[in-house]
Amino acid sequence: MSDNAAALAHFAARLAFETDVSDVAADLAAGVPGVVVVDSRGRESWDQGHIEGAVHLPTAEIAARAPGLVPREAAVVTYCWGPGCNGATRAALEFAKLGYRVKEMIGGFEYWAREGFPVETASGVTRRPVDALTAPVSGIDCAC
Repeated sequence: MSDNAAALAHFAARLAFETDVSDVAADLAAGVPGVVVVDSRGRESWDQGHIEGAVHLPTAEIAARAPGLVPREAAVVTYCWGPGCNGATRAALEFAKLGYRVKEMIGGFEYWAREGFPVETASGVTRRPVDALTAPVSGIDCAC
């Protein structure tokens, strides 16, 4: 395989199996049918804050509980803490083993919160100010 063919295969595969927080937020805002966002962190992390509407399903419980919680035809998006954590990758692998269509949300919960998207806690839904290191503070699309 040529270097160019290898690069094409590599980047196409990444886009097939990864998504980012902006794309997930856009899908949720548009009400794209069949998207199920799964938070694979433990209870304490979930309680600290999570994506509004996400399903709480720690990685160790996916094999046993996913079939009863997540429709088989769903487009599953997994997330964990952030780019320094591979929990979302492990969760995506568990969903793939069960035959689900699945993508990992790169950036995880950290970038979701840093980009100013809604965070749900027991106290309600809040938004943090946009971090200028992760997204345009003007609220415009980054155009990438």
